[in-house]
Formats: sequence, C-alpha cells, structure tokens
Amino acid sequence: MYNWYIRLIGLAAVLALVVVILGAWVRLTDAGLGCPDWPGCYGSLIVPNDATEVADANAAFPERPVEAEKAWHEMIHRFAATTLGLSILIAAFLAWRNRDDPDQPVKMPIALLGVVIFQGLLGMWTVTLLLKPLIVMGHLLGGLTTLGMAFWLTLEYLRRATVARIRPRQIVTPALVGLIVLVLQIALGGWTSPNYAALACPDLPTCQGSWWPEDIDFAEGFVMWRGLGVNYEFGVLEAPARVGIHYTHRLGALVAFLLLGFLSLSAIRNSASTAIVRSGHFVIVALITQLLLGISVVWFGLPLFLAAAHNGIAALLLLAMINLNHAAATYARS
Repeated sequence: MYNWYIRLIGLAAVLALVVVILGAWVRLTDAGLGCPDWPGCYGSLIVPNDATEVADANAAFPERPVEAEKAWHEMIHRFAATTLGLSILIAAFLAWRNRDDPDQPVKMPIALLGVVIFQGLLGMWTVTLLLKPLIVMGHLLGGLTTLGMAFWLTLEYLRRATVARIRPRQIVTPALVGLIVLVLQIALGGWTSPNYAALACPDLPTCQGSWWPEDIDFAEGFVMWRGLGVNYEFGVLEAPARVGIHYTHRLGALVAFLLLGFLSLSAIRNSASTAIVRSGHFVIVALITQLLLGISVVWFGLPLFLAAAHNGIAALLLLAMINLNHAAATYARS
C-alpha cells in the first residue's frame, strides 16, 4: 500500500507541474474564459464540435461565442487538473488506510487533499467571477502550493533513510526566509499577469524611459477587490496603475535575485552536506535562468513561448528552494 502511495504522490508532483504550466498557457493565450461555464464547457464535457453543437452553444451563451482553440486550451487544463485531483484523493486515502505504518505520513497528504479541494473552488471562481485578478493570483498560488506539498512528500520518501550527522542549523532559517521572499515574488508575478501589466514597462533597464517613472500609480494598481460583476478579461486598469504593478514586480525580482543568490552561495560555501551544496547549485541555475527569461520577455515583447517558460521556470525555482529547505531541515534533525 505504501508503494502505491508514493507512486501516486510522485505522479501528483509531476502532474502539478504540468497543471501550473498549462494554467500559465491558458492565461497567456487569453483562454481563461474559453469555456464560460464550469466544470463543463458550454454545458458539455468536451468542446462543442459540429455545427449544430456550436449553434446551440452560441444560443445558450450569446455573450461568449465559441472559440474552439481557446476552449480546448481551458478544457485540457481542466482535464489535467482533474487527473491531479484524483491522484491526490487516492494517495490521501491510502495514507489514511496505512496510518499505522510509522513511515507513512498522514497529516500532510490529507492537508494536500484539502488544498486541492480549495484549488478546485478557485478554478470555478476564476470563471464565474470573470477572471478577477485576486482569484487568478490565488489560483496560481494554490497550484504552486499543491506542487510544493507533493514535492515535499516525495522528498520525504527519497530522504527517509538519511542519517542526520551534519547539523548546519544556520542554514535552516535563511532558507525559509528565502522561500517566503520567493513566494511573495511569485505572487507579484501572479498579480502582474491577470492585470495585463507585463509590458507596462517596455524598456530595460529603465521603465518608461526613466529609472523612476513619473506616470505611476501604486495605489490603484494594488486594489485587490473591485466588487462583483466586473469582466477583467484584457484588464480594467489604466496605464499608470499597470506601470505601478510592473515596476513593483521588477523591483521584487531584483531583491529576490540578490537574496536567493547570496543564500545559495552561502549554502554552497559553508555547508559540509553534499545534499545542501547540490541544492544550492540547483537554486543558482534556476535563478539565473529565470532572470534571463524575465529580461527576454520584456526585451522581445512578451512572446508566448518565453512568457510560458518564465512561468515554468518560476515553478522549478520554487521546487529548487523547497529542495534546499528540505535538505537543510533533514540535516538539522537528530
């Protein structure tokens, strides 16, 4: 039973990464409302195909005529998310059934199931609340939380036989701080995308031709809730508010890069643990790649492939930081 549990948790970690990337692809192709209802698509489990189905769908949703390509983007994402949810549901059930095994974690798999259930609600609200940025950002963070928890449980299995002989406790707290900073920066990215602020500063390294743009509005850019019934597709903010969001994300990226880079180099230089040193190298590689992708997204004008890769590498950078935190926590135990 434990072997099936760990296979499902490993599968969940892979599927969660796929779902996060697919979610980014849906946002970037403006397909978030490709299916105007939930959980189906125009009242069906698949996208309307023949002329009769399309006509019926258009009659039922006259404000949102069928765009098959966008609808399939959304439904593929939903199918993958459903498969992920089922794998976590079964893994949590197996963990509970095998709760008498001292090697079997129980609380975290059940907590992961709770996160996935809430994530499903966020997916529904993303559609029913018309791409409200706060919900879209929460949906992204929920997906990354699912990914991080499944990955942590996988690491628990992979390192279960580790003997804690080295105890670099000085790394544990900085690693946690670094993880928190990274999550905040990802949240800023999650706020930038649904507010269509990715190209609000089209130049580098300045923004609007200045190191500190004159026409910038932070207060309006970070209004989290604007009531119900507003359609946020293609954004509702004026240019100064979008500049404020983008510039905050850019400053956050600089802070995160410097902090995580310093933390990783310190872990590499000061730790006698091979696992921690290797984890630090993973963070450095992902961090540099993410910085280059962020620059490229602006430099080349938000090409779809680079923008999707930027989201994907953010997820991998998160996994690298979780790996560093897990390695530090493992070798701090005794």
